[in-house]
Amino acid sequence: MFAIIETGGKQYRVCVGDVLDVERLDVEEGATVDLKAVLTGEGENIATEGKMVKATVVRQLRAPKVIVFKYKAKKNVRKKQGHRQYYTRIKIDAIV
Repeated sequence: MFAIIETGGKQYRVCVGDVLDVERLDVEEGATVDLKAVLTGEGENIATEGKMVKATVVRQLRAPKVIVFKYKAKKNVRKKQGHRQYYTRIKIDAIV
């Protein structure tokens, strides 16, 4: 059985036991979070009724640094910035 969940403006296809990184959730490590399933299915049977996906927060983490470098040619204008995105690693426990 699979479900498609939506969190952080993105959709993910998940099954029980999957571990994935999603946009940061304001939840402590080890806590359980309920995510709304947009779509669920098993084989060829697809349902859109309101099901929930229960997940456990494994870890709060950050992605590797991405360097953003902007410049204007022939104007001696340069700007260097770094960015590290926050993520939450979750483990899918059940599709209810």
